Amino acid sequence: MVAHPNGGVKEQTAGLHAQRLAEQGYITIAMDAAYQGGSGGEPRSTDKPQFRTEDIHGAADFITRYPGVDPERLGLLGICGGGGYSLNAAKSDKRFKAVATLSMFNSGRVRRNGFADSQLNTIQQRLKQASDARAQEKAGGKILYAGDADMTDAQIAALPFEMYRQGYQYYWRTNAHPGSTFKYTMSSLVDLMRWDATDQIDLIEQPLLMIAGSKADSLYMTEDAFAKATGTKDKELFKIDGATHIETYWVPKYVDATIGKLTPFYARTL
Repeated sequence: MVAHPNGGVKEQTAGLHAQRLAEQGYITIAMDAAYQGGSGGEPRSTDKPQFRTEDIHGAADFITRYPGVDPERLGLLGICGGGGYSLNAAKSDKRFKAVATLSMFNSGRVRRNGFADSQLNTIQQRLKQASDARAQEKAGGKILYAGDADMTDAQIAALPFEMYRQGYQYYWRTNAHPGSTFKYTMSSLVDLMRWDATDQIDLIEQPLLMIAGSKADSLYMTEDAFAKATGTKDKELFKIDGATHIETYWVPKYVDATIGKLTPFYARTL
């Protein structure tokens, strides 16, 4: 099962990696999160950890009843934000016998602290903004959104972090999809900002493989989670030499490197 990045849909990198694993003989599923892409739910682009995690549990419910699937050999792959939510699901859902992440993004930490912990001094202000947005939304007022902007090429180039520069190129230019968007409801931050993918991560006892680009400016999140995952004795951190965060989504040689690690990992653990 493959969980997609924040803002992504199954037709992008999640579907690509699911297809590549299917070519290795695995039965795979890539699904859009609730409230996002082709899935139902209002308001659109709600992005709450409890829903994203429940989606992964639900995918396990579904695929275990699919013809040919051995329910004792379920593997999980989460990409970017889906990686953080996959770690969260695997803490308690022991149907997953092996867990892998690619370019893991700890959504709670970033929404709370800012990327690279760059917004620590505005946490309370942003919590108030999110609380006000929820109150307005529940009162029937306008739904406010964060994270969405139709930027010019010059504005994209001026963004301070490579992940976001390349992310806008990927999601708005080269791999754009009508169901894919960076935006999420401002009220989602009430839930996101108090959450963290590494909370109780020691509950993961399953084999764990974490993959990230060696040049990714998001690498600190994978390294932090890996260090805290003390409950499993079977774990590996694999860095794809030369890759940035977004490049791991689609650059053929980096996708090959990921599949080259995932194939023996799942073969051994499933």
